[in-house]
Amino acid sequence: MAKGKAVLGRGLGALLPEKEEERPSFASTRLYDFKDRSRPGTISEVRLDQITANPYQPRTEFDETALEELASSIRALGIIQPVTVRAVGDDAFELISGERRLRAAQMAGLESIPAFVREADTEAMLEMAIVENVQREELNPIEVALGYQRLIEECDLTQEEVAKKVGKGRATVTNLLRLLKLPAAVQAHLRDGNLSIGHARALIPVDDDSARETLAQHIIDEGLSVRATEELIKKWLAGPETPREPKAAGGTPTRDDLVLRSLTDRLRSGLGTKVA
Repeated sequence: MAKGKAVLGRGLGALLPEKEEERPSFASTRLYDFKDRSRPGTISEVRLDQITANPYQPRTEFDETALEELASSIRALGIIQPVTVRAVGDDAFELISGERRLRAAQMAGLESIPAFVREADTEAMLEMAIVENVQREELNPIEVALGYQRLIEECDLTQEEVAKKVGKGRATVTNLLRLLKLPAAVQAHLRDGNLSIGHARALIPVDDDSARETLAQHIIDEGLSVRATEELIKKWLAGPETPREPKAAGGTPTRDDLVLRSLTDRLRSGLGTKVA
């Protein structure tokens, strides 16, 4: 896909025309002057049933409680900020950004919503959907990583270019992409907030997915800190070929030693093989 010279590192605002930044923000759709109802570059009143979801939306989970609260606010005050859409046919629009507002408006029983109509190709839609959500820090780490991966694969961007577009360091982008190498069960813990990025990064050097899953569950069960997790993984990786039985001073196994042996036994039982 051909790449244009996008403005880098400035968030969603840099990808939209200045006109949108200058648009008014009112508490009721009735206060908008809806002229040229669907002309690009204008704010239009669009029926909710004319808007389809953004297929490039990186967010996969929405907090129902938060949506209910937003819906209550909309019932009382109306839509404060228009959503952004693109026209895809006669009286048909595709959402670019503002899915929470759109969903909450549906819950609030609105029939239409103020929408900023703009022109955008597929690459621009993907970029804006990801940049907006990442800038607001509303995505979980896996959603962010998948968004970065889509920018790389579908927009033909390098990691460096992705980093500039989302305003992050190259190392941040690289580290998040590495999370996608973890097994699905561990990624699910990240999505649910049971593990932090630091915990997950510590598991990456472990080269067996079953071991990663077992270690991840142990980290959660024991409530280990990131530092304690790093120490546990360090001992795990440094273990000998025989079952681990290192001794503390005085010949008594330490708690970590017992944990490592317990984990080894669980893995050996599950895999039916000898675990280093």
